[in-house]
Amino acid sequence: MAHQVDLNADMGESFGPWKMGDDAALLKIVTSANVACGIHAGDWDVMATTMAQAVENGVGIGAHPGFADLHGFGRQRMHYPLPSLQNLIRYQVGAAQAMARAAGGQVRHLKLHGALANMASEDQAMARACYEAALSVAPDLIIMVLAGTAQQRAARELGCPVACEIFADRAYNDDATLVDRSLPGAVIHDPDRAAARMVKMVKAGAIITESGKHIPTRIDTICLHGDTPTAVSIAAGVRRALQESGVELKQFAGGPA
Repeated sequence: MAHQVDLNADMGESFGPWKMGDDAALLKIVTSANVACGIHAGDWDVMATTMAQAVENGVGIGAHPGFADLHGFGRQRMHYPLPSLQNLIRYQVGAAQAMARAAGGQVRHLKLHGALANMASEDQAMARACYEAALSVAPDLIIMVLAGTAQQRAARELGCPVACEIFADRAYNDDATLVDRSLPGAVIHDPDRAAARMVKMVKAGAIITESGKHIPTRIDTICLHGDTPTAVSIAAGVRRALQESGVELKQFAGGPA
């Protein structure tokens, strides 16, 4: 059976004159883009530019909501009452929809960012609240979930279409969550290592953790972070290695969790 997988990257994370990542280069490599919504990163001009470039390159557009934490880039854990968190999600999805439509595109998926995503990967009720909020604004969204975590279980409860995601440049714990960025080896900077591990995971149909444990999972999409110095070289290396191993690169369609 032929393997196929989507490549996604978080982007649109510049702010005013401050630049983060090389979105133009990434958009020539990936098949889906998760665009920051101006709350943890990005602004209205960055959103407009990124959405337009995504449309030009035929790349699927996703809303990438995070905590209201510009200073911490959305990576500081924050605690909101769930109704307020839901409004924070709705606010960002609505902004993404408006900017995508103005650029001649549409928002087809949702992916939570940073600390919000990490907390939702541990807390099923929190994940469900976020997804319910997004779907209340855009009922046809495909929910991108961190494969094998509470995010996927929450989406399964809701019965919404999902895309199961693994990370090219992040190490895994044995419960399928990501190793905390504060720990050594949490972020993988070597393009060759990132590429080899993605081919191995896609072929195995499993997340392979730092301890060597295999966690069987559906793999629909691979995340390539856009905010690291080696982001473009990792993205290009992963794309090339997958293609050379016979894996087809294609936007995910979304399916049951």
